[in-house]
Amino acid sequence: MSELLVEKKGQAGWLILNRPKAFNSLTRTILEELAIALTDFEQDDNIRVVVLAATDCPAFCAGADLKQVLEKAEPGEKDFLMQCRTSFGALRNCSKPVIAAINGMTMAGGLELTMCCDIVIASNKATLGDAHSNFGVFPGAGGAAILPKLVPVNVAKYLLFTGKSLPASEMKQYGLVNEIVEHEQLYSRVQELCDDLAEKSPLVLQRMKKIANQAQDQTRQSALDSELLELREHFLSADIQEGLAAFSEKRKPVFIGN
Repeated sequence: MSELLVEKKGQAGWLILNRPKAFNSLTRTILEELAIALTDFEQDDNIRVVVLAATDCPAFCAGADLKQVLEKAEPGEKDFLMQCRTSFGALRNCSKPVIAAINGMTMAGGLELTMCCDIVIASNKATLGDAHSNFGVFPGAGGAAILPKLVPVNVAKYLLFTGKSLPASEMKQYGLVNEIVEHEQLYSRVQELCDDLAEKSPLVLQRMKKIANQAQDQTRQSALDSELLELREHFLSADIQEGLAAFSEKRKPVFIGN
C-alpha cells in the first residue's frame, strides 16, 4: 500500500498522506514520493492547484516517524532531516497555489508541513500544535524559524514552549488557518476552492506567489520594486490581454498561462 496517494481531480493535484494506523506520520518514503509528485505537478500544465491532504483518521499528520529520524541513512541516501529539507522546500517553493486540507490532529512535523502551504482549510475537528518540546526534540523544518512569522510571536512561543495543541478555530484567529468547515464538508470545500483558483490566470497566481514569498525577507521598498518589475513583465503576457479583453467584452476569461 502506497504511503502517499497521488490523485488528479479536475485541474487539482492531490497529495494524500496514507498511513492512518500511524496517524499519517512522516517517513522517508513519504517525503521522497512527495518531492517526486511535486516535480510531476510542476511540469503538468493541466494541474493548476496542489492539495496536501490525508487519509481520514483522527490525524492529518502527527509529525515525523521518530524511529526513522534516529535511523542512520544507508550510504548514498539522504538522512531523514535532509530529506525533510528537500521535500518541505519543494512544497514551499511550488510555483502553483498549495492548499492544506487539515482533517484532524496536526502536530510537530505535521504543523511544519502545513506551514509550507499557501492556504489552510481546516475541519472543525482539527487541532494544531508544535509538540516538539513534549519529547525533548528540537524542530528542524520551520517550527522555531517560520512559525513566529505566521502567527504573533508570543503565540508561537506558547506553542513551542508548552507543546500544547490549539483548536483550528483559535488558530484561525491567529491567522494560520484561513477557513474552518464542517468535518464532512472539508474535501468538497477544498475541491470547490481548487476549481475556483483553476479558472484564474495560472501565470498571475504564480507571479503573485513569487512576489509575496520574496517580500517576507525584503524591505518594503525592495518588495515594491520587485512587484513593479514583475508587473512590467506581466504586461507582455497573453493572460493579461485575455483578461482585459474579457472585461471589455463582458465575458468570462479563458486563461492559458502565458
